[in-house]
Amino acid sequence: MRVAIYFGTTSGSTLHVAEMIRDALQPMSVDLLDVATLDNAHSMTDYDLLIWGAPTWGYGDLQDDWEDFIDHLDDVDLSGLPVALFGLGDQYGYGEVFVDAMRILHDKAQARGARILGYWPIDEHYDFEHSLAVIDDHFCGLALDEDNQSEFTDARVATWCRQLQAVVFP
Repeated sequence: MRVAIYFGTTSGSTLHVAEMIRDALQPMSVDLLDVATLDNAHSMTDYDLLIWGAPTWGYGDLQDDWEDFIDHLDDVDLSGLPVALFGLGDQYGYGEVFVDAMRILHDKAQARGARILGYWPIDEHYDFEHSLAVIDDHFCGLALDEDNQSEFTDARVATWCRQLQAVVFP
C-alpha cells in the first residue's frame, strides 16, 4: 500500500507535522511531496491513500504553495480515491478563521471525486471562534495548532493515523 503526503509549508511547521504523520504510519511506504516542487498532480493516482496538509495563511487563506498548485488538481480524476486532510492554524491569533485552508482542500478533493476520510472531533481543548473546516460538528480533517497547543500534537497525530489505518488498511 502506497501513501503520499502532499503538503505546503511556509514556516516549516506543516513539514514537521507531515513527517510526524509519515512516522506514525510506519511500516507503510509513505512519500512526502512538497507542492512547491511539483508542476502537476497526475502522480496522485499512483497512491492508495492521499494525505493533504496545509496551514491557514493570512486571514483564512490557502498557503501560497498550495494556492499556486491547486489548479493542477482540475486535470486529475480522484474518483473513489481516499483523501485525508490535516490543517494547521492559530486559534488565538486567528480564531475566526481557524484552519479554514483545510476546507478549501476538502472542497477541491470532493469536487474531484475523492472519498474524504479522517474527520476529526472538536473536543474541549479547542478554543476558536469559527472555522470553515467544521462540517457536522467535526473538522473535515486533523486540526492542529502548533502555535498555542503543540502539547496535543503528538497524541492527536497518533490517534488520527490509527483511525486512518483502521479504515483504509484494516
